[in-house]
Amino acid sequence: MELHSGLPYWIVKNKLFNHFNPLKTNIQTKVAIIGSGITGSLVAHELCKQNIACVIIDKRSIGLGSSAASTSQLQYEIDEPLTNLIELVGEDHAVRAYKDCLNSIADIREVLKETKADGSYKQIPTFLLASNQRGVRLLEKEYEVRKKNDLPIQFLNKQQLAKTLGVDNEAALYNDSSAQIDCYQCATGILNHYLKNKKLEIYSHTLIENYRKQKNGYTLTTTEGYTVTCEYVVVAAGFEAGDFLPQKVMTLLSTYAIISQPVDPKLLWHKRALIWETKNPYLYMRTTDDNRIIVGGEDIPYSAPDIRDDKLRTKSKALERKFRKMFPEIPFVTEMSWCGTFSATADGLPFIGAWPRHPKMLFTLGYGGNGITFSMIGAQVISNIVRGIHDPRLEVYGFKRLKNKKDC
Repeated sequence: MELHSGLPYWIVKNKLFNHFNPLKTNIQTKVAIIGSGITGSLVAHELCKQNIACVIIDKRSIGLGSSAASTSQLQYEIDEPLTNLIELVGEDHAVRAYKDCLNSIADIREVLKETKADGSYKQIPTFLLASNQRGVRLLEKEYEVRKKNDLPIQFLNKQQLAKTLGVDNEAALYNDSSAQIDCYQCATGILNHYLKNKKLEIYSHTLIENYRKQKNGYTLTTTEGYTVTCEYVVVAAGFEAGDFLPQKVMTLLSTYAIISQPVDPKLLWHKRALIWETKNPYLYMRTTDDNRIIVGGEDIPYSAPDIRDDKLRTKSKALERKFRKMFPEIPFVTEMSWCGTFSATADGLPFIGAWPRHPKMLFTLGYGGNGITFSMIGAQVISNIVRGIHDPRLEVYGFKRLKNKKDC
């Protein structure tokens, strides 16, 4: 499936990772990771750090799946507000998820330090804007529940928001615990570190056609007929994980993004914060190191790549109009635009861990708009599973929360 189209900024900004290495022989390893994006790279990091033998397999060039189209924001908030998530999964699990995401922002920074991968990591604040009076009421409740659970949060009224950010919304939630990265640069930088240190093999342009469960693990077979024999399979392929899942666990959405020409940095808003809103689907924006502005949103249900792509021009224009309405004093000229497909779950949480009764087929599927923090959590959980360490986070993110689970 075509995961994105148009011209994602990160592919222009970065030199493409030069690694062409299709699998041309039968191999054995402890762990086979399927997917070379940010999720697969973080899993590889956690395993290589523990000296656990692993390989990465990807049907594409390295990092050119969904990670290349990500707008690369790191927030502890997820798509479901905490007040809603409590109703869906209970207060203990909901608060745990928010705190896990908060911790993962710092954990990603440490991974980049350990691997000397730049990743353009920058800690910045977040504004969550009320889109209407219903949004104000949501933010008031959200502020109270986050404050009660010791999450970093401030409530800004209309006057405070106008003074701080210069927008006309009625209210906002603010925190200074967010960050932004270059997702493609992060993924390829982490992988390159372990390639250079000869701790990891990466097989690009290699498609797994089928798999067979064995007593001590799995045998994967490529379209060329070569085999990968492993104890564990880790599926880190996002919504393309469907070939390994016995039932559908997510819905597909199409999303759109535009990036401006460079603007005068003096015109950019307070601390170049991440900005998003309570409306669903929400508008979001960030800046880049070279003083560009990324605006994303206009999400619609996914039906087919050509239908998604046909809407790119009109969706780009809509994003431009929304930005100019919020910041009329900032000149915005679109230089690149792109669209992609992503997944969402019923409760806004990822799926991490083994499918029931298949303990060595592991998944780390960071579905949702905040998938990078979920990827960090998933990598840590997967590492613990492989090492035989119980991880209580499985109670929050595991497949047991699904109703009517089908067996493979």
